[in-house]
Amino acid sequence: MLLQQVAAASRATAAEPARTAKTALLAELLRGLPPADLHAAVLLLSGESRRLRIGVGPATLPELPPPAERAQLGIAETEAALLAVAGVHGPGSQPERRRLLTLLFSRATADEQDFLRRVLGGDLRQGALDAVLGDAVAAAAGVPAADVRRALMFRGSAAAVARAALEGGTPALRAFGLEVGHPVRPMLAAAAPDVASALERISPAALEWKLDGIRVQVHRDGGRVSVHTRSLDDITARVPEVVEAALGLPVRSAVLDGEAIALGADSRPRPFQVTAARTASQRDAEALRAEVPLSVFFFDLLHRDGRTLLDLPGEQRFAELAEAVPPELRVPRLVTDDRGEAEAFFRDALAHGHEGVVVKDPGARYAAGRRGAGWIKVKPRHTLDLVVLAAEWGSGRRRGWLSNLHLGARRDGAGGLAEGTGEWVMLGKTFKGLTDEMLAFQTRELLLREVGRDARTVRVRPELVVEVAFDGLQRSPRYPAGLALRFARVLRYRTDKTAQEADTITAVRALAPADL
Repeated sequence: MLLQQVAAASRATAAEPARTAKTALLAELLRGLPPADLHAAVLLLSGESRRLRIGVGPATLPELPPPAERAQLGIAETEAALLAVAGVHGPGSQPERRRLLTLLFSRATADEQDFLRRVLGGDLRQGALDAVLGDAVAAAAGVPAADVRRALMFRGSAAAVARAALEGGTPALRAFGLEVGHPVRPMLAAAAPDVASALERISPAALEWKLDGIRVQVHRDGGRVSVHTRSLDDITARVPEVVEAALGLPVRSAVLDGEAIALGADSRPRPFQVTAARTASQRDAEALRAEVPLSVFFFDLLHRDGRTLLDLPGEQRFAELAEAVPPELRVPRLVTDDRGEAEAFFRDALAHGHEGVVVKDPGARYAAGRRGAGWIKVKPRHTLDLVVLAAEWGSGRRRGWLSNLHLGARRDGAGGLAEGTGEWVMLGKTFKGLTDEMLAFQTRELLLREVGRDARTVRVRPELVVEVAFDGLQRSPRYPAGLALRFARVLRYRTDKTAQEADTITAVRALAPADL
């Protein structure tokens, strides 16, 4: 099958506002794919090809050759060409990568070149990539969507899961399990406005400090260690301190969940941006370690010495963690049903400079990739991770910069929203809290994601996640959910999070008063 058909399906999917229509379009494509092309097509459509690390930035792609006049590129040969580019290393690698890309793009039509540019730049506009494509795989294979989601949770590769579903059906999907060395999507926390509200949902509860670091999942198999971010990127080479901590544990194999964080000489956390910059930097890790040392603290254990622990209650997983990890490498924890004790623990976390606490159900299993009811985060102020949907040009001192942000939560099937509402639900606007540095950053990044504009507003692909503080929620007939944020202000951009990790409209409604 030709790449042109995949490019056309991607373009049609991006143009559809309704998730059901997106799913139907992709499912139709998947059903018609020859087995030899399935892996390559899903690799491209899922955005998974971004992990090939071809080493050529999207800014260089416009310099590539004119498009071919007729479609001739096959899907599988496109994957092979990209793998060849990614496999070039060492001296002279950059010119050779450019040469191989030039050969590939010279055989692509204008539509195919546009598709490949968006694939390589991480700019596919199909909506929720994993969720939509997962549903499409389920529809195409005639298997339960829950089985596809479970397999994606364990394998992390949409291409591998699609092949299993379409070739082996439900039995093949249910064969997927936790494997040391293959990261799984982390369990996420819902939110509550205060400790008392959280204890109304969970009691007795295990409370743990909520550290303001980078979520890490650490896999150890004998003397081999890999460290992965919440988006499953491998950052092992950048965090030697985390590797050393894992190698020092009295285990043969383990999968640990925790936080890497930069602490000051007083053991208080440094600003989040310091930790984020350290873990994102490609500079010499040992030199960075001397400048900004990292600490790691673990709070969950998913595998230990050949045993998968995901389905054990939280209290049993913690008991295993306490046996395998010394106290100085564990997040502080308190189990109580006493509100006074819980609130004192919360205040102590804040006094040490941390974000708040996570309130956990001791009986909850580890719900990888999901924001379940078993974990609830509590901060001293209401905060949400929202996605920027558009921005308005500033005036006065902010002239020339994109300033007023349009903020949206992720639609997750919550009641009261029509199908045509789309993937994102707008909750309000804000220009408060933006520093000059933030204004420069968001203007640059949002213009790269522009999909349309009028005289005042630039509409963008919903990709940038911003953490917003607000004073509460109020009724609003202006927005589709009937809710709006009160006095919203920007705290920071969450470059460590993808749009699919933004808060959902259900999470937002959980913070609203009962009578709202």
